[in-house]
Amino acid sequence: MSRRENFFQYQAQTTDFASGFEVERAEGCYIYERNGKRYLDLVAGVSACNMGHGHPKINAAIKAQIDDYLHVMVYGEYVQGAPVELSKRLASLLPDPLESVYLVNSGTEAIEGALKLAKRYTRRSNIVAARGAYHGATHGSLSVTGNHGWTRSMRPLLPGVKFLTFNNEDELALIDEATAAVILETIQGANGFVTPESDYLHKVRERCNETGTLLIFDEIQPGFGRTGKLFGFEHYGIVPDILCIGKAMGGGLPIGAFVSSKKMMDVLRRNPMLGHITTFGGHPVMAAGALAHLDALYEEEVMDKIAEKEARFRAGLEHPAVEAVTGKGLMLAAHLDGAESVQKVAKLAMEKRLILFWLLFKGNALRITPPLIINDEQIDWACKVIRECLDEVSA
Repeated sequence: MSRRENFFQYQAQTTDFASGFEVERAEGCYIYERNGKRYLDLVAGVSACNMGHGHPKINAAIKAQIDDYLHVMVYGEYVQGAPVELSKRLASLLPDPLESVYLVNSGTEAIEGALKLAKRYTRRSNIVAARGAYHGATHGSLSVTGNHGWTRSMRPLLPGVKFLTFNNEDELALIDEATAAVILETIQGANGFVTPESDYLHKVRERCNETGTLLIFDEIQPGFGRTGKLFGFEHYGIVPDILCIGKAMGGGLPIGAFVSSKKMMDVLRRNPMLGHITTFGGHPVMAAGALAHLDALYEEEVMDKIAEKEARFRAGLEHPAVEAVTGKGLMLAAHLDGAESVQKVAKLAMEKRLILFWLLFKGNALRITPPLIINDEQIDWACKVIRECLDEVSA
């Protein structure tokens, strides 16, 4: 059997329509097929490869750490250089009181840890989340994911979870003195890259302060420069009590973290001891990649150019078939008339060597989340191909 046939035979699938694209290598903004063809990547591993593929600084840091040591001990016991330096660097880049970093394996584990921390610290049990939110695929994360059609078959989920409508301040009364935490994406991802409006996040923060409720921000997708700042919440002047990060954090490696004050994080030490525990969290290789990713992001001044690139995409995506372009920075969604049109455009684009994808809960939206290092020439070519595909689908 061929490699492709083995993929479909032996590797568990998540849809009935996986493309089966055979990857040979990846570099910069391009992914190369086994036959040598080069494809421009507008997905970046679903917002995970912000500095592109195979960044030399990140690769060098990973290789150097591999030569020193891999996993040596369960999280939180031994002093290891890369995890310590990564935690210190993140704390230095975040506003007070976000000073204590718990390194985990993924974004969804960061959500799990944050929910546990909120319940443990407040000694409350209820959580308020948002309709349309996506926070991950583990059981606790699913419980605060606001698409009941998507989560129904996994029930029963965690009790005590209520859902409000993102950007609707009239529903903030759902947050009360029994609420341990409100968890929100600063920019809703799967729901169509929905940005906060009318000081909505300020009003959520005020309601949390009134009721003694913790505010958790899920920055797993907007984080690490995608919106033009290190984290999306920096655009809105609001600081959460707990911050969840992941995806692009590792520069292409799996890693995540939840971050809070030292006072709050210390409750996980006792009653019970090991209130959160992870074998591979803070893995030195992942931490080395994440640290190098941060270095490259700042040294190359990538975030300074995001607003210009956003404007260039928005101009290039003007087309009668594009009903709206939502999002911020290089976290954009081009909304079409339906999911069928999106699938057709993505298929046609792939034939023209442009990689596109869609959004989990908004099948009518084309995902535009390229590596942040994409240049003007690549943006213009990508938009030209998308317009050509739209012309063909609309004909």
